[in-house]
Amino acid sequence: MSHPAKVILGNSNKRFSGVTSTMLQTMAHQRELCDLRVLGNYNLPDSSIAIGFLEAAKFCKGSASPVIFHARRNDEMIQALALKKLFGANLRILFTSTAQRHHSLLTKWLMSQMDAIISTCSAAASFLQSPPDTIIPHGVDSRTYIPAENKAEAWKSTGFPGSYGIGIFGRVRKQKGIDLFVNACLENLPSLPQVSAVIVGAIDDKELVERCKGKAREANLEERIIFTGELPFEQIPGLFRAMSLVCALSYNEGYGLTVLEALASGTAVLATKSGAWPDILADQKAGSLVDIGDQEAITKKMKLLLTEPRLLETMGVNGRRMVEEKYQIEEEARSLVNFYEKLAGER
Repeated sequence: MSHPAKVILGNSNKRFSGVTSTMLQTMAHQRELCDLRVLGNYNLPDSSIAIGFLEAAKFCKGSASPVIFHARRNDEMIQALALKKLFGANLRILFTSTAQRHHSLLTKWLMSQMDAIISTCSAAASFLQSPPDTIIPHGVDSRTYIPAENKAEAWKSTGFPGSYGIGIFGRVRKQKGIDLFVNACLENLPSLPQVSAVIVGAIDDKELVERCKGKAREANLEERIIFTGELPFEQIPGLFRAMSLVCALSYNEGYGLTVLEALASGTAVLATKSGAWPDILADQKAGSLVDIGDQEAITKKMKLLLTEPRLLETMGVNGRRMVEEKYQIEEEARSLVNFYEKLAGER
């Protein structure tokens, strides 16, 4: 009988980020499938699995088979290499590359020292010098993000004005396409009096928000274009399922879980061709794709979708089905552990 793989997950960033969220969500399921530790006690729901650097060295030294170190950041690759080169740890190191940009010389060198490279989508894979060993897309928790039984009632329960809503989720900064979203709303909402637009997320760029609010006031739409600021996580799934349309308009993304969270919630999506979104929405049955930064296309497509409620409903149903078939967080966790076991068994 084979023993479960021994795994160390890198967790070097004190700040909660998208990378942190991905690690924590998959970790919850990986713990049932492998002998897992986390290097760094940041944002963990259970600190009992957190270890320090010297503890990681001991964990590796006591293992007959190679320990897998899964790094997602440059400094985590450095930590893993230090364990392997300086402490002689019996270690195999893999790195997940999600960046859709040309890598720095340091990152390229660090990746060249890895035993394996994982990517999460075809666009990120295209920026690697060599093809990744595997592509494992991110998944989403389909028990947390669920469709509303009645979307109109779900929207009413939010307390926002109007009969239905559109939203954009994520940290509020230009990179996320907040300006594109607001400009499209300014153009479309006057002819759609029952629609309100909600921008949900921590505000990183206060000047951008003030400019957007000023435009909304000038258009007499300040009560229908709403910045919520950062909200408790417990409120977020309810907002996703209350929306009739979620926009994801980033100029660049590593992956972009908001699209999957919307689709799992039975909500149609309008997204730019960034991150994993071209992979996820390739057939456009669950949402529409537009070119990055194309304000005219975003504005026109938003109006088209908001005037076709049956189309939005059909897209929402298709999106939920897609998540159930292809993008479950449990499947991501299983695929990662299967790859860990393969890598640990290689000679």
